[in-house]
Amino acid sequence: MKKICAITMARNDEFFLEKWINYYGNCFGEENIYILLDGEDQSIPANLGKTNVIKYPRITGHIVAADKMRILILSQKAAQLLKEYDLVVGTDTDEYLVVDPKCNCTLAEYLNQIDCPVCMSGLGMDVGQNLNKESEIDGGKLFLQQRSYAFVSSRYTKPVIVSKPLRWGSGFHRVKGHNFHIDANLYLFHFGCFDKNILESRFSDKDRMAAGWTRHIKKRFRTINFVTNKTAKNGDKYLPIARIFQTICRPIYALNKPSMACWHLVVNIPERFKNVL
Repeated sequence: MKKICAITMARNDEFFLEKWINYYGNCFGEENIYILLDGEDQSIPANLGKTNVIKYPRITGHIVAADKMRILILSQKAAQLLKEYDLVVGTDTDEYLVVDPKCNCTLAEYLNQIDCPVCMSGLGMDVGQNLNKESEIDGGKLFLQQRSYAFVSSRYTKPVIVSKPLRWGSGFHRVKGHNFHIDANLYLFHFGCFDKNILESRFSDKDRMAAGWTRHIKKRFRTINFVTNKTAKNGDKYLPIARIFQTICRPIYALNKPSMACWHLVVNIPERFKNVL
């Protein structure tokens, strides 16, 4: 059996961090979860359990420079962990790597079955809120029982599974000097755009806005607009097509990153995922 761990870095993100700990703790065991807290002022998560928490001095500065520092720290920590583990899964706290339920196995079981030479990704599923059909999220219930639509985004087709030390790009969006494989049965669900009220509350965070987050957060409203206004396609039919499209289509400026070009694809999330998250 492969030894697998999960790693993230968080600051003032209690809502998603609690969910992240529960999900990956159940996947890999709490003792194999590593949380890097950005700031010695950060409180320890209430559902810590046996997870490993490390506090770092707060990373300050503009979002671009700060993100580069965060991902450098995460890449270095992952390299250390790979001396003990076979695979490291690195994600933001609002991202969840999921194996297709049709495989009838857990995420850990699936990762044990497949080969990961250097790095691997799932297909990016940017979950949005359809403002005409879906109400405010209830954090006490499963997310995918409250959200039915996703914008299929190459931005979230991230090389989050690594088997060798490497340098992630900011936000885990790419790796330095390596291509990556989009696995046929893995999905990366991103929930950063799945609730209008949560997004708007981030505009009230003066520290974020001062660090240049305004444009970044405004871009996230695009997912809600797409999900609300575009006709959703059948996920079972279009997700395999999107995976092939992203495998073939790569931007000239970054050949090791997938792309959807100008295809703004919104899908109905298949019903079988409803009890996963």
